[in-house]
This record gives sequence, C-alpha cells and structure tokens, in this order.
Amino acid sequence: LMLKSGLDVYLPVVDDDGIDAILRGADGRKIDLQIKARSHNVIFGDAALFAALNHPEVREGYYFLFYSERMDHMWLMSSAEFVAHAHQNKNGKNIGKRSIWFNGKNTRDRTEHPKPQFQRFSITKGREHDFARLHGILNTKLDQLEVSQS
Repeated sequence: LMLKSGLDVYLPVVDDDGIDAILRGADGRKIDLQIKARSHNVIFGDAALFAALNHPEVREGYYFLFYSERMDHMWLMSSAEFVAHAHQNKNGKNIGKRSIWFNGKNTRDRTEHPKPQFQRFSITKGREHDFARLHGILNTKLDQLEVSQS
C-alpha cells in the first residue's frame, strides 16, 4: 500500500533495532518504521490492542504504523507521540514495556470502534489508507529548503 501511494520503501534483510521498513524522501531524508499488526482472530475487544512493546526511549526519525486487520484501520505515531500516549508497565513480567489500545468496544452490539482520542493519528479515511502524513514528513526538509532559498 505504501508503494502504491508513491512512497520509496526499503525492507531491511533482518529486523534489527525494531525497523521493519525504511522510507526515503526525494532529497534523501529517511525515516525508520516499525509496523505492528493485530490479526482478524484476536479476542473480541482487542482488535487494536498493542501490548508489551519494548520501546523505552524517543528516537528521532522513528515511527510506528499500527494496523488492525479486523477493523481495517491504521494509526501512525512518531516515537515521541507513542511514548507520550502509551501506558508503561510499572511492575510484573513486562515491567518497562509499553502498551496502547486504539479501540473501544460495544459489548451489546459486539462491535469495535476506533477511540476518538486517537483520531489525529488515524491514517484510515473511510475504506482507504492515506499515507499523506508520511509523504509530508519525508518532504518537510525539501519544502523548508525551497522556502529558505526564495
């Protein structure tokens, strides 16, 4: 989907340092992307629960793309946004790890829905996934150069 949207995507040979894809802009700017997905088969209510993620610090140029297959919904967060909005476990076997829950549920109707507080991170528009934010991040440097030269 990212390739179809015109993004220049590279896949590392190994999943080293939590990087699943590297995206490059026209001027050489790059971002590292960690992709997390929940399958269609998770228990009801957990369609967009991403738990026990090992991400202790903010990393410049590092983003998370979260995907819920059952909801067919995606959220994009920078490392700083993730750290700010995720819950960090204070005790137990997953101490220090972070979790984020993008969906709510209606038990009477047995439906799941995106939580409104995460709407600004959603890149799903109707039935389409819009990668405009990634395009914008990758082209920011080029746009700033054009402004400063005029």
